[in-house]
Amino acid sequence: MKISAEEIKKIALLSRLNIEDDQIEEVGKQLNDILAYMDLLNQVDITDVAPTAHAVSMRNVMRDDVPQPSLSNEKALSNAPEPENGYFKVPKVIQD
Repeated sequence: MKISAEEIKKIALLSRLNIEDDQIEEVGKQLNDILAYMDLLNQVDITDVAPTAHAVSMRNVMRDDVPQPSLSNEKALSNAPEPENGYFKVPKVIQD
């Protein structure tokens, strides 16, 4: 399995990488090494291995979202400097 210089140039173009002509040989060696490793991985028997999305089991560390009582509107607005009609009154946002 040998990747040609033309294939490397096409891969570089598709992946928007700037590979100079003097780098093609080294990149080709690296890509061939990657493909050889992939061939090695393809030889592993995985018939009894369940597919996974993560290598390590994941669990949710957040608490369940349980509705709880919240502040009343009056209590929330009790420290507001200028409440108006049950809302917080804030300065108008002016865009330039």
